[in-house]
Amino acid sequence: MTHSKRATRALQALTERDPALAALSLWCQHRDADGLEAAAETTGSVIRYGPDFAALPPHEQIGLAGHHILHVALQHSDRMAVMAARLGDGFAPDLWQIASDAIVNEAIVQAGHALPRPALTLSKLLGRLNEQGGLADWDCERLYRRMADTPEGAGRARRQAQEDGQKPDLRPGGGDGAGQGKDKGGTGEAEWRAHLARAMAAGAAAGFGLGVLGRRMADLPAPRIPWEVVLRRLLARATLHRPEPVPLRPSRAWLAGAGRAVQIGAPLPPFQPRTRWQGTAPRIVLGLDCSASLADDTLRLLLAEVQTIALRVQASLHLLTFDEGLHHDMSLDPATARATLAALDLPQGGGTDFRPVIARAGELAPSALIILSDMDGPTGPRPPFPVIWAAPQPDPKQASFGHVLSLAG
Repeated sequence: MTHSKRATRALQALTERDPALAALSLWCQHRDADGLEAAAETTGSVIRYGPDFAALPPHEQIGLAGHHILHVALQHSDRMAVMAARLGDGFAPDLWQIASDAIVNEAIVQAGHALPRPALTLSKLLGRLNEQGGLADWDCERLYRRMADTPEGAGRARRQAQEDGQKPDLRPGGGDGAGQGKDKGGTGEAEWRAHLARAMAAGAAAGFGLGVLGRRMADLPAPRIPWEVVLRRLLARATLHRPEPVPLRPSRAWLAGAGRAVQIGAPLPPFQPRTRWQGTAPRIVLGLDCSASLADDTLRLLLAEVQTIALRVQASLHLLTFDEGLHHDMSLDPATARATLAALDLPQGGGTDFRPVIARAGELAPSALIILSDMDGPTGPRPPFPVIWAAPQPDPKQASFGHVLSLAG
């Protein structure tokens, strides 16, 4: 396909007005297309420019081209596909569109460019949501969850987007569900990190444009392992069948060594007990803190992962719900765990005390205990089994024992 004629003038102007965006534009595919709902749209690394783009004044063309170049460089299209795959039917594409547009538009405005007015920006959206911070504090995933976690937040965000005349301009790209794949243009996450680092360095050296923002954007791609992958590793390690000693039965190696020692009159070797594989099936205990503010999609994702692991390793599941005391103490069928949990009548509010749930888990002799909580409460002494703390906040407080896992990203 031929290069866009509609965007040529704006892209040429970027070479003088914004070295960082100009460098990033070289890694994007620019195409002309008719029938677009917006003036331009992005899918993966492909930017399509419609007739409405050509009708804009030159300074707004430059800003809008930069808007879509940033969508590509920040991999918003592929991250949208990854988020949709993770959340399934619970994913709200319009809220992802709002989050990504707000962040990109804020960056473009702070870089000194113009956008067609009115434009949805991060500062306006955060004001509507009664939140603080800026580009250094919010990435797309965190902003999406802030809006999607409550009907009130989603409603406020949608009203702000409607007031600003936002139109959908982002389509899911070729994300592979793990955030590590390559888009249709053949550029993967690691390559885009390298392109962004070089482009921002060039812009910073020039002293104007996007480069003046430096690394102060939380949405800049950084290498990170999805929490689902970490959880799988932790549970796989905890539920792994391990050999255990049988103290009253000697090992075959010891019998052979002892027989040889008797033949030659040497001292018997040190006793080595026989080992056997554990005969009991692994058990995963799930502790749900009723006082914690856990979003439905977060709980659904975690349960889906735990169910999959339990079925794969043939582990039993046991559910404990609690706040300052225990409320539910029941076995779960891994195949129907989500439906069972959805039907539970869970208490609201109250304080949190982890000691009763950890003590009860100890009586069940678990392979691992997973506690879904906001991490605010007394824990007691370290138990003799692995504990995984699953917290909804991006930067949860550290526990005195166990592995703390953030579900925010």
